[in-house]
Amino acid sequence: MKRRRCSLANHASGWWIGSDGSGGLTTHFRDDIASSQMGEGSLTIAVHYSALNYKDALALTGSPGVVRKPPLIPGIDIAGVVEESSDAEVPVGTRVVITGYGYGENRHGGLATRVIAEPEHVIPVPEGLSLEHAATLGTAGITAGLALTALQNHGVTPDSSSLPIAVTGAAGGVGSLALALLTGAGYQTVAITGRTDEADYLSMLGATDVMSRQEFLSQPSRPLLSEQFAGAIDQAGGEMLARIIASTTSNGIVAACGLAGGSDLPTTVLPFILRGVSLVGINSVFQPLRSSPGPLESSRHRESAPGPDRSGHFPRRGSRDCSSSARRTDPRSRRGEGARLVVSEHCPEHGGNAADHRHTGSDEPRGGVFVVGTRNPRP
Repeated sequence: MKRRRCSLANHASGWWIGSDGSGGLTTHFRDDIASSQMGEGSLTIAVHYSALNYKDALALTGSPGVVRKPPLIPGIDIAGVVEESSDAEVPVGTRVVITGYGYGENRHGGLATRVIAEPEHVIPVPEGLSLEHAATLGTAGITAGLALTALQNHGVTPDSSSLPIAVTGAAGGVGSLALALLTGAGYQTVAITGRTDEADYLSMLGATDVMSRQEFLSQPSRPLLSEQFAGAIDQAGGEMLARIIASTTSNGIVAACGLAGGSDLPTTVLPFILRGVSLVGINSVFQPLRSSPGPLESSRHRESAPGPDRSGHFPRRGSRDCSSSARRTDPRSRRGEGARLVVSEHCPEHGGNAADHRHTGSDEPRGGVFVVGTRNPRP
């Protein structure tokens, strides 16, 4: 099918990262993004929610490693409704999510009221799952789901070993969702974190035990340590990943999906040839849809699973304000303060002007507010 340029009469609003002319980047909010500046694609999607990921925080603060092609609208996660379509398989009105495929990096992303997309990049949102909840899952949920699937495909199940699964960066977005998914699937888990003050939160998500990062890294630096874990999901990389590999049981598996602690890997071949440990990389950016573990489907936990409440919401703090005064709220606000990005002065959930409405807890507006889907943009 021939690609066409999608357009609407009205302009879009959103965060805009441009070049300052001297090799640097500038970030500002725009109300006047013309349809001709939105890019090309077969779908026009009205963005209801996006999530503030670590990559988005880097982009908004001018990191050239993330912003590969300015000008750029950041936002690697998108949840919304198709407004225009030239593809019969994705009709107007379809609720969709997008993660990966370069959105928010080398093509316009979700921190705007509208995004232009391709049909092969969207995932229909399952019935019973809200757009808000889909956005809180986003890239973090896809990554956690792929990591869990890697463990299962390797034969590591709740019944295959008495040892727990280690989750590093446990208080971050991927770590939090990994703990919830692992617990819902019946695994015992050890949450390793640099923020032990979050122990209650991690226990609520289902962590069997909480270990400080400092305590874990204080073990001797040896190629092989005592067998502590049946497997692991690691967001840290570097020395943490090396110690995790050294602590994994025979024929166990470690899923690596981050490098918050560094991109180097100071280990040896001994865990691999003497214990048969497997190291698997998780790539959630370009993942064929057929091989996706369906974290959007699996996110609808049974009521007994820790993490989300009965309405399907994961715990979060703070309030959401869809008043026009919050319209240019800086997305780099601190965790726990209810960071929000409001790009519409209309509140679609309650009607009328958004300035007339204030939302607290899980009662959040649909359409104008970009929900911070992770508790912290930094693992």
